[in-house]
Order: sequence, then C-alpha cells, then structure tokens
Amino acid sequence: MPLNEQILEPTYVGVVYPWDTDHMGHANIARYAQIFDSANWGFFSRLGLGRPYFDVSGSGMAALTQEATYHKELFPGDTVAVYTDLLEVREKTIRYRHYLRMTRDGQLVATSEFIAAHLDRGVRRATPFPPGIAAELRARVVAHPD
Repeated sequence: MPLNEQILEPTYVGVVYPWDTDHMGHANIARYAQIFDSANWGFFSRLGLGRPYFDVSGSGMAALTQEATYHKELFPGDTVAVYTDLLEVREKTIRYRHYLRMTRDGQLVATSEFIAAHLDRGVRRATPFPPGIAAELRARVVAHPD
C-alpha cells in the first residue's frame, strides 16, 4: 500500500472493457500495461513534468525499467484507480511505484515499479533534472521500509 495514498488523488482512474480481455475472460497484460502507462503521465504531470514543462524545456520522460506484480484478476466492468509513490530521485532518473486498486473496496490488484529518465528530446539522451525541479522532486519522496 502506498504510504501517501490517503493524501494523493489517483494518478489514473478507469474501467476494464470486454475488449481488454484474453481467452480466459480476464484483463490481458496489455490492459495492465496501458493502465500503468496512463498513470505514468498522470503522475509526471502531478510532479510538474507535464506537457507545459516539456514544451518549454524541450525535455521529456522515458521508462528505462518496469517490473509488474499481479495480485488479482480484473474482469469487464471492474473500475480501478492507480495511486503512485515517488521512491527515489537521482541526477537523471526517478524511481516510483504504482498501486492498482479496485475502486469499490480498495483491494490491491497489481503493482508496477518504474525507473524513468529525464530526457533532452533534441539529442534523445538522459539529462539531469534542473536543480529547482530536482529539489521539488526530492521533497516528494516517500520513505519505504523495503
């Protein structure tokens, strides 16, 4: 469970549709990936790393690693929300974890941890966060016992 879930709005809210399922009748891996990808952009925007910043700075964000863990199946009609904790800030990267939960009872469905790089879109390479943004990001890090 994210430690800051009580104070943050979800980074994504959505529903599972029949076309999101596989031959077993539950949500396919592609749907989980789609949910987590959408949560990435909601989370980045909350951190001040959204479209306005990217347009002015010429920066961007890109996932370097993703590790997902599945706890419960999703079926058509299930509504879900993602909550996100910022775990670590380095010179050019951030590490964060998404918690996918059922909206009706908060049950944990899946988690996904990412490392994402701050990019210079012009040269397509990782670049340091500007000092002011790095300081703001560090102030949002949630300490986890793991």
